[in-house]
Amino acid sequence: MDGGGTNCRIRLANENLETLADAAGGRSNLQIEAGEPAFRSITEGTKEVFQKAGIDIAEAKNTYACFGMAGGRLPSARDAFEQRPWPFAKVRVYDDIDIARAGAHGGEDGAVIIVGTGSAALAMVNGQRHQCGGWGFQIGDQMSGAILGRELVRRSVEATDGLLPASPLTQAVIEKLGGSIDAVMDWSFPQDPRGPMPAGNGAPSTLLGRAPAEFGALIPLFFDFYEAGDPVAKELMELELSYIDTYVRWFKARGVTRMAAVGGFGTRLYPLMIERHGDFIVRPVDEPLHGAVILAKQNFA
Repeated sequence: MDGGGTNCRIRLANENLETLADAAGGRSNLQIEAGEPAFRSITEGTKEVFQKAGIDIAEAKNTYACFGMAGGRLPSARDAFEQRPWPFAKVRVYDDIDIARAGAHGGEDGAVIIVGTGSAALAMVNGQRHQCGGWGFQIGDQMSGAILGRELVRRSVEATDGLLPASPLTQAVIEKLGGSIDAVMDWSFPQDPRGPMPAGNGAPSTLLGRAPAEFGALIPLFFDFYEAGDPVAKELMELELSYIDTYVRWFKARGVTRMAAVGGFGTRLYPLMIERHGDFIVRPVDEPLHGAVILAKQNFA
């Protein structure tokens, strides 16, 4: 099972890793409501995938399961989710990057970076697991579309203020977000529809800013202007690639010999990564969902 923050995908396969059926379910992030929506999504999706395969659901007791979960960075969250009342013979819960790495390299050694709305990195070298990043929008996710989108908005505001040179891209961002710095500032702090809330740990809820995905949504615009040669887009692309360079150095220091990238943003960066790092950069062998199937066999065969 490949569990994401908005939906999950479930695959039933035989011992030869041949797909028998696929199904889909709802949101499956372990950090949302202590994993309760994820439990419901997987439970319902399991019934569906067995039905699609024409196999009695009672055979779940003879089936081994592997889950790659969004929000699974913390071992305590993974352990608690494994202990839920599953119908399977055995269950192993991983962070979602583990199944992405297994799929990208067919279960063999190698590294992967996830570069989408968020970002993270993981490698396996001679059975040793090496992980970094994946700490979220507020304190990490340097390679992500959300962080680059936030930098793009900041750079556009600075250019409009006259602190840095403007470009067609910075002008387009200001226009997209309301047409003025005042409008952009208003956009960046949306009003809480529940009204004023008391302060809790940290800032009051009424001061919470835009979600990472809303900054990440600016990346298609960024690419349009980058491909047209916009100077600010080129500057920010160099910043993005410098973050990836840091992870490449980190991997190589640990004996990694190849790295794949997954995620919509990362996929578009392949030509530039290959230009910088040559044959160290490889295309994924398979998708994360198949990586979960590979890990199920490796764990329970």
